[in-house]
Amino acid sequence: MDFPSRHLPIAGRIEPGVFERVEPLFPPVALREALVNAFCHRDYAQVGGGVSIGIYDDRLEIWSDGTLPFGLRPDDLKRDHLSRPRNPLIAEVFYRRGLVERWGRGTQRLVELCVRAGHPEPEFLERGGAVCVRFLPNAYIAPQRVAHDLAQRQRRLLQALAGRDARALRELRAEVSPETPERTLRDDLSHLKRLGLVDSKEWDGVPCGS
Repeated sequence: MDFPSRHLPIAGRIEPGVFERVEPLFPPVALREALVNAFCHRDYAQVGGGVSIGIYDDRLEIWSDGTLPFGLRPDDLKRDHLSRPRNPLIAEVFYRRGLVERWGRGTQRLVELCVRAGHPEPEFLERGGAVCVRFLPNAYIAPQRVAHDLAQRQRRLLQALAGRDARALRELRAEVSPETPERTLRDDLSHLKRLGLVDSKEWDGVPCGS
């Protein structure tokens, strides 16, 4: 399975000009639980199969080839259920390493961790002979890279426009960067429009160059 790689901030990182380390978007322990489950329950009899991570602008997905074992359904993973790993030897390795706390609780635990961090409950899917855990953020996440890197100010503009009606340019300037000249913000918005990320109707005024 091929997935487009995007720059969702799932891992802690250092950003230029920011003194503090930027923390990961999703709880690392929840991501670890999903990966452990993927390796323990993957169907290794499928030639060319594997475990895949898809990072998108609006979600993170972990896929594992093979259907859910022993008659389990996706909805069962959010409540108490019997856990019998398809690959008990691999599961035992993770258990001895301390990466598995209690059989049958891993999927429930990752749901609890995401909700506690303020995110929606992850979705569990079974499609095309594979199982997926889909992590969803609690709000729109502006991309860091489209055709090239976006400036931090441009990402803040995307955040300010997300899910709202048309915004006056003076309101955007006050919220995003009061010290930035209005013409610079118009240039940023025109640039984002050329990239297909915003519509000129989302802010008032005429783009530069008109």
